[in-house]
Amino acid sequence: MGLREQNGYMRIAIVINTSWNIYNFRMNLVRALLAQGHEVVAIAPRDVYTQRLIEAGCRFVPVRMGKGSNPFADLLLIWKLYRIYSRLKPDVLLHFTIKPNIYGTLAAKMAGIPAINNVSGLGTVFIIKGFVSAVALLLYRVAFRYPRKVFFQNEDDRQLFLSRKLVKPALTDVLPGSGIDLQRFTPAGTFVRHQPFVFLMVARLLYEKGVAEYVEACRLLKKNFPEATCQLLGAIPEGRRSGISQSTLHKWQQTGVIDYLGTADDVAPVIGRADCVVLPSYREGTPRTLLEAAAMGKPLIATDVPGCREVVQHGKNGLLCCARSSTDLAEKMMQLMQLPDSQLEQMGQAGRQLTTEKFNDRFVTEKYIKAIAEVTNSTPATR
Repeated sequence: MGLREQNGYMRIAIVINTSWNIYNFRMNLVRALLAQGHEVVAIAPRDVYTQRLIEAGCRFVPVRMGKGSNPFADLLLIWKLYRIYSRLKPDVLLHFTIKPNIYGTLAAKMAGIPAINNVSGLGTVFIIKGFVSAVALLLYRVAFRYPRKVFFQNEDDRQLFLSRKLVKPALTDVLPGSGIDLQRFTPAGTFVRHQPFVFLMVARLLYEKGVAEYVEACRLLKKNFPEATCQLLGAIPEGRRSGISQSTLHKWQQTGVIDYLGTADDVAPVIGRADCVVLPSYREGTPRTLLEAAAMGKPLIATDVPGCREVVQHGKNGLLCCARSSTDLAEKMMQLMQLPDSQLEQMGQAGRQLTTEKFNDRFVTEKYIKAIAEVTNSTPATR
């Protein structure tokens, strides 16, 4: 028996496509594991958030993952991860995002280390059909034979994987997204309707997030309510075919339809200054933006698609609109901003109650801790 087993703690590796992702979405899980005495290793590409992970108590191991779908680079990634896993010998691997889920799982199988995967969203693979989509499905079918547990962030995604026989039902479970920190995201003490009324969209600037539909809906809205303010917050993804170009964003800004706010490390103050948060995405896992806004008591507008409808209950804490329809989105924006203050406040309160009852990040942490215990008991680590 190794020293770690005698002391009752484990080496747990979190593998993800950016250090930013770990720091912004997985830190409560990381802190909970560290508090239990486990060693947490972050395996990810270096970025400006890497040092923050180290300062929080993580051991950091860099790995380059590359963007896009280059088969030679992806095969090399399997080898690089296998080398890292074999050297580190973690007791369990927690994979997040597409490349770690697929290539990390294959590397984990080669290294003989149990893996827990998290399908946080299906992205363009299941939205845009074509050769790349077909290859991705094949890779999922091959790789997902090997994880010990697969978490999904909504039941629609889970059922899609099951219907296509990509994973065994017994291995699957559904999480409430990445959860929400209810102490960090809190409602204002008193309800305030801003003058002018402020709509806010927070998302990476990708077409599949519905950014173009949002901009067009804002243009339609301002024909009837020129005083309304429409804000957009989010990074421009580099190297993504579906990303909004800098020139396109500049043209939108020149029209005066939207106010582009750039990016922010702390989105809570920006959400706090909005009256309604909008997300017209084509498909989501469980959208963090909507959870944050709901926890802060903000009415929501989102598309009636998997992921979004997990958070938005039509007529209760917000409104659902048709996907890819700027016209319907504009109608819902006009409908919501004309509601009386009392109804907007009730929507905000319903959103806060929903996040408290269903999306508390404590629920996510508890499920992970339970899954880690099950997986490591079934495959004891040997040194």
